[in-house]
Amino acid sequence: MEFNDGYPSYEMMALHDEEHGKHVRKVIWKVFWIMLGVTLVELFVGFQAEAWALSKTFLKVFFIGLTIVKAAYIVMSFMHLGDEVKALKWVILGPFIVLILYLVFMVDLGEGNYAKERRYVMDKNVTNAAHHDAGAKHEGGEGHH
Repeated sequence: MEFNDGYPSYEMMALHDEEHGKHVRKVIWKVFWIMLGVTLVELFVGFQAEAWALSKTFLKVFFIGLTIVKAAYIVMSFMHLGDEVKALKWVILGPFIVLILYLVFMVDLGEGNYAKERRYVMDKNVTNAAHHDAGAKHEGGEGHH
């Protein structure tokens, strides 16, 4: 028994002909080659980073930046945001870009440095008194007990 709900099939509703199929496949291959190119650039820079003496901060910004570029390109291509007006693109992408930059800033500069500055040295030569004294200074005291 065949299910019939009175609606035409997807193929009939989409009205996709062979020309449209060729266009879609062309877009998919274009996205593939661009993503492959960007990924190869990332790999090349990653392998050459030590030889070129690139800083860790530069590498973080470089790789996060290219990842954002790839994600934005996928959204523009496959979620059809690229077909929208410029204002709508910025309304959708702007908050995400700001959030990502904020998170990168907080992890790398804010929270990362906070943790580094307050980390106790785990050394056998450090006495308990030194730890206790350092703890009192961080809690607002001047080392008075």
